[in-house]
Amino acid sequence: MTRTEHPLLSPSLGSCKQLVSFGFGDPQARPKVYIQASLHAEELPGMLVAHHLRGWLEAAEAAGHLRGHVVLVPAANPIGLNQRLDHKPMGRFELDTGENFNRHYPDLAQAVWEPLQPLLTDDPARNVQAVRQLTAAWLDAWQPATELQSLRRHLLKLAHDADLVLDLHCDWEAVMHLYAEQACWPPLEPLARLLGAQAVLLAKDSGGGPFDECLSGQWWQLADRLKAAGLNHPLPQGCASTTVELRGEADVLHEHATRDAQALQAFLVHVGAVAGDAPALPPLPCRPTPLAGSETLHTPVPGVVAYRAKAGDRLAVGDPVADVIDPTAPGQSRVHTVRAGVAGVLYARVSSRYAVAGAEIGKIAGEHAFRTGPLLGA
Repeated sequence: MTRTEHPLLSPSLGSCKQLVSFGFGDPQARPKVYIQASLHAEELPGMLVAHHLRGWLEAAEAAGHLRGHVVLVPAANPIGLNQRLDHKPMGRFELDTGENFNRHYPDLAQAVWEPLQPLLTDDPARNVQAVRQLTAAWLDAWQPATELQSLRRHLLKLAHDADLVLDLHCDWEAVMHLYAEQACWPPLEPLARLLGAQAVLLAKDSGGGPFDECLSGQWWQLADRLKAAGLNHPLPQGCASTTVELRGEADVLHEHATRDAQALQAFLVHVGAVAGDAPALPPLPCRPTPLAGSETLHTPVPGVVAYRAKAGDRLAVGDPVADVIDPTAPGQSRVHTVRAGVAGVLYARVSSRYAVAGAEIGKIAGEHAFRTGPLLGA
């Protein structure tokens, strides 16, 4: 195991944070699997999963079972971990810029497109290697101007050449679910089975430049550019990435974390990164649905939120999800019921039990796409 400290750009006199990564196995070996946790720094279940996974990886390496290269970043956002306001963690947005820590990653396809074209051949493996080398060179040349940019650069330098990228997050209150790009689904399907995902939401491009899609999107975007340019050089999908939502923010429990770490261990064996008997894959608990078919429920009125549906419930159109109650209304309390607008699984709901007008209440994984434009929330 190699533990590495990556210093971030210092934003102020006497202040410097660092990102910590752990490397297991030969850095030149394949497959390379990159796993990070808590990029949204208040989302802590992944950090506990990383704790349990790290011990297993150390033992596997000591026993000579590492066949690939695994990079583990247990706390991917030291900036957000340090942000608190009124005793509450503020780990989703950087306070200085207001930017989401999981948005605004660079367009890596655009970054390498011009220098890549003369290097392409009829050999798919050589083309993949060319993309990775050019991406590494571009990241080496990137001079970050802020602490946040330096964090993004370090994360991408660690992950840009990975075959598989697992970005561990969670929602407010939720069941296990995954977000991924359509091109990534075949290699990630076993992971959804092993984790017992109750929703899988797929998109070609969800918008906003999240970390995982920065890495996987580079490949299908380059393939699309080649096709549009009439170039027939083969370019496989060199990276499959996913955002794994490990239930809700309060689900920081050893019971969950050990089970999830075991699922990741089984996946690492399944893909050949760690030697062992290939695990039997359980049935897929759900069918993938389009992210464009996910309904975000909002309340048009303010009030106390009393949920009538639990995360994981399968709902029909019109089923009640929550009552939003105004106990100060004249006469008698006003009760507005938020109802499902699509049929599907209520895979996440908001933890706050008071809502202002227009606030988000929950999310339902519908089977039919109906949204366009950016598909991710703030």
